[in-house]
Amino acid sequence: MTPELLTVHELAELLRTTPSTIYAMRSSGRGPRSIRADRKRLLFRRSDVDSWLDEQSEPDPTA
Repeated sequence: MTPELLTVHELAELLRTTPSTIYAMRSSGRGPRSIRADRKRLLFRRSDVDSWLDEQSEPDPTA
C-alpha cells in the first residue's frame, strides 16, 4: 500500500526518475503540488500526484 504522503525519494521511485529531477520539476512549476513539512522535508499528497499524472496523460489516439 502506498502511503498518503510521499517523500521526494518515494515520488521519484514511483515516477521512475531521480530525486534531483523531482526538485527540478518543482522549481520550474512542472511537477505535482507539494507540501513543505519543515525547512528540509518536502512531501507530496498521493491524491495530488494522481491528479497531476492524469493531467499529463496524452489523449488516446484511437478514440
